[in-house]
Amino acid sequence: MAKAVRVRVSPSAPRNDCISIARNDKCCFWNLSHLNKRSNMLENYFPILLFLVVGFLVGVVPMLCGWLLAPNRPDSEKLSPYECGFEAFEDARMKFDVRYYLVAILFILFDLEIAFLFPWAIVLDEIGMFGFIAMMIFLSILVVGFIYEWMKGALEWD
Repeated sequence: MAKAVRVRVSPSAPRNDCISIARNDKCCFWNLSHLNKRSNMLENYFPILLFLVVGFLVGVVPMLCGWLLAPNRPDSEKLSPYECGFEAFEDARMKFDVRYYLVAILFILFDLEIAFLFPWAIVLDEIGMFGFIAMMIFLSILVVGFIYEWMKGALEWD
């Protein structure tokens, strides 16, 4: 028959790091420092979990409130397709010209250029001449690409 288990914290071990268990006149030490590391790691992920929960609530709660509280009285006028005061005269899934997508891609490209310029302008004093030359090379490549697109007529709608 097994004897009763006596659990005591070892006085020689650092606080909350080890537990000694005396069983059958033998003493065993278990290192519990990994448990503290796990709880600290989970505490570090709590802001991410909170961000996800709040983001989910911000997205779902207004839609749910609108669905529950808004009056729903459909009729033929409300359900008809509407396009700037006119009846729809073409299929909504018509093909667009490739130039439309080209202008959209160029807009994104130059929009990203501006997104790189703002942080660069803020830290220009810290990065010095090397950062200035690197940005001038970046901008010159973009200007060459812009001139090429302009000469090819990609920005004209004709």
